[in-house]
Amino acid sequence: MQLPEPVDERLRPAMTRVLLATLPGVLALLWFQGWGVALNLLLSGLTALAVEALVLRLRRRPLKPELNDGSALVSATLLALALPAYCPWWLTVTAAACALLFGKHLWGGVGSNPFNPAMLGYALVLVAFPAHMSPAPHGLGLLEGLQQVFGTHPTPDAWAGATALDSLRTNTSLTIDELFANDPAFGRFGGRGAEWVNLAFLAGGLFLLQQRVFSWHAPVGLLGSLFIVSLLCWNGSGSDSHGSPLFHLFSGATMLGAFFIATEPVSGAKAPLARLLFGAGMGLLVYLIRTWGGYPDGVAFAVLLMNLGVPALDRFAEARQRRPLT
Repeated sequence: MQLPEPVDERLRPAMTRVLLATLPGVLALLWFQGWGVALNLLLSGLTALAVEALVLRLRRRPLKPELNDGSALVSATLLALALPAYCPWWLTVTAAACALLFGKHLWGGVGSNPFNPAMLGYALVLVAFPAHMSPAPHGLGLLEGLQQVFGTHPTPDAWAGATALDSLRTNTSLTIDELFANDPAFGRFGGRGAEWVNLAFLAGGLFLLQQRVFSWHAPVGLLGSLFIVSLLCWNGSGSDSHGSPLFHLFSGATMLGAFFIATEPVSGAKAPLARLLFGAGMGLLVYLIRTWGGYPDGVAFAVLLMNLGVPALDRFAEARQRRPLT
């Protein structure tokens, strides 16, 4: 009789590939945002591993299987990439601890979470501490970054600035062409820097697809839905324009959301049709939140709302599969 493979042995190869696939995006973020990204990754990863070990001890469960499976480190990495660079150290620690406690272990541990842990931690600190979730300063050295993160160096007012999604959502007078020509937050066709970061996460996502870590359904559903709804609502370059499909695909956290957030296997839908609908719902919600909501991006809230609908999506997909052909 063949014994079932341990959980860490089943998860570890996939989690290792996911971490490897984030490298292009990490390098792009480091290039554009500086050392704050690395500090976020370090603080988030250490906090996640510490919380994981503590909870496993309290539950009197062996440390090795779940600490070795890589799931805590993946959640911590995705959370750190979503947080603003140079945010206060306690914000990163709080977000990572909440992600592990309320997004994973409150529901029984690995394989039981109904919500995406990384995005739950992100959403909690975004709602609780909105003033500390503003766009990050750029161009700081390592020492300046450490001073900024640990609160020994005040932030000059000149560092504060809106992202391209912020500027577009609040714009009432400038045309799109004027925004791209005059607003430093805009690049060639999306947010400045965000274009290359999204391309880097797209490359990592395509690697994961090639490795068959997940199927194409959720990413295609999200990107296709976001493209279609932004195309239907796009009214050219006027001051009331909501942005082109290309702008929405390559601004904010679109590719991170499509390939690394929407594809989370436990909290996402299971059947192929359900995964496609899950991604499509996320794409629609991302656009609605970006355009008319109170937050500039919306990936975190989109995935958490769609997590609530997973049981219904899976039941719908199962019913369609059982329906006889006529």
